Amino acid sequence: MRELLADRIHDVADYPKPGVMFKDITPLLADPEAFSVLTDVLAGIAREHGATKIVGLEARGFILGAPTAVRAGVGFVPVRKSGKLPGATLTQAYDLEYGSARIEVHAEGLTEGDRVLVVDDVLATGGTAEASVQLLRRTGAEVVGLAVLLELGFLEGRGRVERALAGAPLDALLAV
Repeated sequence: MRELLADRIHDVADYPKPGVMFKDITPLLADPEAFSVLTDVLAGIAREHGATKIVGLEARGFILGAPTAVRAGVGFVPVRKSGKLPGATLTQAYDLEYGSARIEVHAEGLTEGDRVLVVDDVLATGGTAEASVQLLRRTGAEVVGLAVLLELGFLEGRGRVERALAGAPLDALLAV
């Protein structure tokens, strides 16, 4: 499984800026066998943790999270950048390396009793993942874990996210 997935993630040098090695998952998404295997593995993690909802983080977390939710037989809830969701929302601000950002979720999207698995493509510095855990807890839902396709270990986001998860597991299918 790991080899199948890793072989379909391509490095793109100097994107989006010089010195950055971008991990492009679009070849994996274009391969029905690899995408299906990825979805199956993530759905298995959701079932293992007893998730009742999958939360996908904007934007590639939507691509991975929605089919995972269908495969696991649970609902899907998006966490979006601020200002992108209609209606009543809950918002969480967080700091970036140079500035700040805000994410939000529909206020009625999750409730007490929901068991949430957060899904995203990459764990880098952990800022968005950490903020999402904080945001989701404010809904009354229990965050039962975070699952990512790829962890960029050299950016050291794991420690930050594990502290926010407070004992809930962080599953990275691949790590570099």
